[in-house]
Amino acid sequence: MSEGAIVRVSTVDELMVLLANGEDVWDMPDRSGDPVDILDHDRQCAELLRQRYPHDEELQVAGLVHDVGHQLFPGDDAGHGRHGADAIRALLGARVARLVELHVVAKRYLAATDSAHTLSPSSARTLIAQGGPMSAAEIAEFRTDPDFDAAIALRHADDAGKVVGLTVAPLDEWRPVIERVAAQTASVSTP
Repeated sequence: MSEGAIVRVSTVDELMVLLANGEDVWDMPDRSGDPVDILDHDRQCAELLRQRYPHDEELQVAGLVHDVGHQLFPGDDAGHGRHGADAIRALLGARVARLVELHVVAKRYLAATDSAHTLSPSSARTLIAQGGPMSAAEIAEFRTDPDFDAAIALRHADDAGKVVGLTVAPLDEWRPVIERVAAQTASVSTP
């Protein structure tokens, strides 16, 4: 797809197909990146968020969909958060979309502020294309963001959700959660 194209996911069925299509798709086409495919990674990320934040389904769903931009625009590491956010915003709402976009921003923040935070080799390699570690001014600004804590939580789950062979819930078990978030979004946007 071209850089200027915007892809929109309109229904839960479309989203489920997009997520399922992440099976055997890798963040790096030559498989030199993360050790699990996109679907496995997304499910691990969502499961970690479900365990840590059981009452925040929007955050859990953001974890599940945070890397769909890799599928929609392969090779655009710098823009995958923005592309994913644009694709799911109408279906899953502004907060989920914002968290999807902020997972890259949160990586830059943690790279600048937390020397103990470990990035996978693939994430470390793409950090430069994504703007590198934040400057002091960017750090101060990001800390005031109302979604700061949730974005950091998503990033921690993103970095931890790359375990080969980890057993997590199958994708179909996430459908009711996605449907609830989508229904909430529909009810907010319908006067």
